[in-house]
Amino acid sequence: MTHRSTSLAPRTPVRTCVGCRERATKRELLRVTAGADEHGQQAVLPDPTGTAPGRGAHLHPTTACLDLAVRRRAFARALRVPASAAGLSTARLAQHVAEHLARHTSTTGSARGEPTDP
Repeated sequence: MTHRSTSLAPRTPVRTCVGCRERATKRELLRVTAGADEHGQQAVLPDPTGTAPGRGAHLHPTTACLDLAVRRRAFARALRVPASAAGLSTARLAQHVAEHLARHTSTTGSARGEPTDP
C-alpha cells in the first residue's frame, strides 16, 4: 500500500537535468525542445516559458551541464528524435545559456544564483 503525504503544503515539481542527471525543482531548470532553427536544421531550442508544444527535456542553465548533455548525446534520447537527427544543433541553446549566465552572474555574483563570499 502506498502512503501519501498528509501535508497541506503544495508540492514543487521536480525534474532531472539531462546534463548532470541531478534532480532539481522545475524553476531551477531550463526546458528545451526539439525544433527547427533559423536555417531550417533540427536543433535543441530553449523554452524559457515552458509553453512550447512537444516533448521537452530539462537542463541546468550552465555551460557545464550543457557540455555534459552534448557529450552524452542526451538531447536526442530525452527528446526522442530519430537517430538520423542525432546531430542536433545546440548553437541557439548555447547562446541562451551564455546570456542567462551573464544576466545572473552580474546580478547575483555567481552562475548558480548563490551569493559569493566577499
